[in-house]
Amino acid sequence: MAYLGLIGGLIIDPTSEIVGAVGDLWIHKGRIADPPGETVEEIRTIDCRGRVVMPGGIDMHSHIVGPKVNAARQLIPRTTGPTETIAVSAESRFRSDEIVPTIYEVAAKYLAMGYTTVFDAAIAPSASRLVHRELEQMAGLDTGFFALLGNHEYVLENARRDPRAVRYFLAWMLRRCGAWAPKLANPGGVAVWKQRAQGNVRDLHETISGFDATPADVILTLARAANELKLPHPLHVHGLNLGVPGNWQTTLETMKLLDGLRSHLAHVQFHSYGGAGDHAENYSSHVEPLAEWVNAHPELSVDVGQVMFGKTMTMTADAPLGYALSQLTGNAWFSHDIEVETGCGISPIEYKNKVSVHAWQWTIGLEWLLRVRNPWQIAVTTDHPNGGSFLSYPRIIRLLMDRDYRRAEFQRLPRKVRDQSPLRELDREYTLAEIAIVTRSGPARLLGIAHKGSLAPGCDADVTVYSPEANRETMFQFPWLVIKDGQVVVEGGEFRALSRGKTMAVAPSVDDGWEESFKPWFADHYSFRIEHFGRSDEAAMAFDRPLWRFEIAQ
Repeated sequence: MAYLGLIGGLIIDPTSEIVGAVGDLWIHKGRIADPPGETVEEIRTIDCRGRVVMPGGIDMHSHIVGPKVNAARQLIPRTTGPTETIAVSAESRFRSDEIVPTIYEVAAKYLAMGYTTVFDAAIAPSASRLVHRELEQMAGLDTGFFALLGNHEYVLENARRDPRAVRYFLAWMLRRCGAWAPKLANPGGVAVWKQRAQGNVRDLHETISGFDATPADVILTLARAANELKLPHPLHVHGLNLGVPGNWQTTLETMKLLDGLRSHLAHVQFHSYGGAGDHAENYSSHVEPLAEWVNAHPELSVDVGQVMFGKTMTMTADAPLGYALSQLTGNAWFSHDIEVETGCGISPIEYKNKVSVHAWQWTIGLEWLLRVRNPWQIAVTTDHPNGGSFLSYPRIIRLLMDRDYRRAEFQRLPRKVRDQSPLRELDREYTLAEIAIVTRSGPARLLGIAHKGSLAPGCDADVTVYSPEANRETMFQFPWLVIKDGQVVVEGGEFRALSRGKTMAVAPSVDDGWEESFKPWFADHYSFRIEHFGRSDEAAMAFDRPLWRFEIAQ
């Protein structure tokens, strides 16, 4: 197989501490390689002089597959009309008026933007077999997903009574489902919602109806189990009271609960609000004390969940939140309960820069990105599509790198928000190296995938080459070259080829006999047999997509 050389580019590889050196990058057999020797005959080179060379982008928190995404697509015709097909031109390919692209379009649009790895952040374990089938159709992308466990009845039954059983359960569940990490979404609250209309939990120490456990028990037990299992990505937490004025106090209490335990807080923008009650005028920012806690605790990481103005679709495993949003907007909504595991709520929304709540959300996400001092602890996400489309990432990058542009956009917000938001005083501008960290190198490290997010020899040859532009949004929206697994997939805005891609999953060791001991509980609680659960029988299912297993010995 020939060597491919990217010659003379400005290399930005924070993992290798190369943040602006002009040099050559070599690729061989799908990996970053050392320079070829003099005896190598098959060499192809691409002149990258004057261009910026980075690892492929990584979205660590998105929603792209599974039952909730499929249900959301059914609501789209009521809000935005029929979906478009992938267009040939780069300009139309990046139209962001499509709220929930099809499986094929998701992969194509991520790749065309220079992103090569994407994780779905919330999958019900019983849907994992379907999800693996859907991920197979995302040609060119490497993927993975997090398994929802915060409202699983087995966890709720044992979180306080038998934490050791929860650890065994976690290891078995992740391996059986082919998932990458455990995810909580409003732990305990969805279980209560499924028991009674408009039910929820609001306090970390409130007893979950029907169970001898509190949300704090669930969070702490699963966080400890994830750390004991040495998972590459720790517990991924969507906490209580998302979107509620005054929820910053619950968020800080959650952070303190996790003190000393490696953990990740998801879409933290939605959990950083001051005020009280349900009125828009009560909203305010309380990012500063939360960001200071993160700055002082390197074992903790966050992703943003940046809100961007425009139409989108909310879809969340936090089922009562979906209902609450529909009541606020008057839009259609869909609720879905899944066995004994979780639920979800889906409802369309339009974020408007003249609506004060939406303006606060926009400023709070940017404030997080500007206040966390160590960029390795924070990742750019929109919680696609909840805060906005992933196609908004180039604009977010411009907002971070161009202070004047950010100030101009800030001036379009309601006067009261402009007068009160701490964003007006933040002057920080991101460097190219910091952008590379929060969009690729950092997520790779937070996910625990050392073979990605870097241009060091031996890493996956996932590379994006950009043409420098004063308008950073244009620069990052239209990469000049995208390479996946050593193969040129996008060149000059046009697709050339697609690699197969792979799905990443952890494989913790599971104690002998664990599944046998668990079978009676499964038979009593589920409506189908354990033999039909997950993806343990890859050969019989004849999956076409490689499953890259991260083995974890105990």
